Amino acid sequence: MLSDEPAFSPERTPVTLAAALDDAALTELGQRFETADPRDVVRWAVDTFGDGLSVGASFGGPSGMAILHMAASLKPDVHVFVLDTDYLFEETHETRARATAALGLANVRVYKPLLSHEEQAAAHGSALWMRDPDRCCELRKVEPNRRALEGRTAWIAGLRRDQSEGRAAVPIVARNARFGVVKINPLARWTEKETWAYLLEHDVPYNPLLDQGYVSIGCYNCTVPGKQGRQGRWERFEKDECGLHDA
Repeated sequence: MLSDEPAFSPERTPVTLAAALDDAALTELGQRFETADPRDVVRWAVDTFGDGLSVGASFGGPSGMAILHMAASLKPDVHVFVLDTDYLFEETHETRARATAALGLANVRVYKPLLSHEEQAAAHGSALWMRDPDRCCELRKVEPNRRALEGRTAWIAGLRRDQSEGRAAVPIVARNARFGVVKINPLARWTEKETWAYLLEHDVPYNPLLDQGYVSIGCYNCTVPGKQGRQGRWERFEKDECGLHDA
């Protein structure tokens, strides 16, 4: 277990621990975390970054729900941020409400785009996602994500290596230059089967669309059921990432 061999002296505060994490330290931690239980990685993140930690939650896929359960059991007031693009499924909103109550999450914050749907259409033309999905994602996800992480030092995300070829080498911990934080992917080594086993064992709420053929759930205008991995996102485009996890 990770806790048997602390990465840093226990008398250090979260602030000094975070400051000590240069690139060499992060590389060393990443190597050690390859054999760690994801729950120990989440505990390390909570202990190390304290109130500087943010958990990104889509309330769509199973990985994010597992991480929320792990984080809530340690720090119910952890900063959880949701990117509401204005195009989320109603089931996603309902899952957020159910899970927030069931897991006792006390600090869930919603971040919306600077432009409303109508303002975006006026500025960039209607149905931007059908013409330039990268630009649409930049406006409705990447920019709000940047605001959500302002003043934070670390970000927990739900990326797994088995989700797509592009995520096959995702690190468990690394510095993220795009958003200026340490990014942590506790479930990187887990498979979809292991993730579902955790949800069912702990009776964690999940999005009912996952029982209806959806595997990866994002905006309703860019998500289709019946596709494996992230192939159900941005159909007809050479694209399987929204831009949040590109760096």
